[in-house]
Amino acid sequence: MTGIERSMAQYVKDRPQLKFIFFGGKGGVGKTVLAGVTAMWYAAQGRRTMLASTNPVHSLSGLLTQNVFGAATPVQGVPNLWAYEIDTKETIERSKVDIQQKIQYFLKFAEISTKADAFVESATMNPAFEESAMFENMIELMFKNEYDVYVFDTAPTANARRLLGMSKVYSLWVNKMLKSREEARSLRELLSFTKKKQTDPLMDYLVGFRDRMAHARELLTDENQTSFFFVTLPEALPIAVIKRFINWFHDFGIPVGGVLVNMLIQKDQVNASSPEFVRNRVAMQDAYMTQIWNDFDGNVRAVIPLFDNEVRGTESLGMVAKHVFA
Repeated sequence: MTGIERSMAQYVKDRPQLKFIFFGGKGGVGKTVLAGVTAMWYAAQGRRTMLASTNPVHSLSGLLTQNVFGAATPVQGVPNLWAYEIDTKETIERSKVDIQQKIQYFLKFAEISTKADAFVESATMNPAFEESAMFENMIELMFKNEYDVYVFDTAPTANARRLLGMSKVYSLWVNKMLKSREEARSLRELLSFTKKKQTDPLMDYLVGFRDRMAHARELLTDENQTSFFFVTLPEALPIAVIKRFINWFHDFGIPVGGVLVNMLIQKDQVNASSPEFVRNRVAMQDAYMTQIWNDFDGNVRAVIPLFDNEVRGTESLGMVAKHVFA
């Protein structure tokens, strides 16, 4: 197999309801560029499009040559396109306050005199707390439904795996918490002298949180609305990374749209007089392209050449789009 059976252009044309598009892969393969290209393409079709970064190490501002950090910002010179590097700091601080209130209520409910500060510090120092905050920001954007299309530039694949998998993990955790909470409330009411039902804000919070996660999972696994695209280079490591994670995404029910191969050296630009280094790189890439056609049979959506200049700014993104949506 040495050809693209179904191009990126054909894939999105066949899915007019596609609304949530994610780009992932190993770091440094060009996820941000291809997310930007796709967002610009949708905007050019007249669709109100949000290009958002959930990567803690943001690069959208650099790509677009304008500051888009911390707020949805219209992209200069591109109608219908907004960009947003999500700032987790505000969400983290808000979450700390929220957690403190919940823990204080729980301690009061359990008649424990310990202050909540130590518990809050322990919970928010967990490395997964930032990912949790990023997930909250991401689904909040999706739930608001203010745009026709959302294109997400995600973190390197291992982080994206945890990020998108949180909806399932949260659901399992909340269901266990709800069961324990219901048992504790029932026992408290049984031992109480009054038969009056007590309000339980924590239980209400857990129920609301469970419903929120269920809705997030519903969106993330809807093959009509959601697709996750993997970006690779014609090299061993990025290929191995996405092979492993494509299977994982299938297991979680997250629809995989396909694979985009980036930075392929064009053979017509190389001849016998080209430097040996370049000829060796072409031969190496040629071997890995054979592997890509075999391993991702029928799922390669586009092959993007290696450009002689850095892709930066909307004009150069337009140049890349000619190859992605050929």
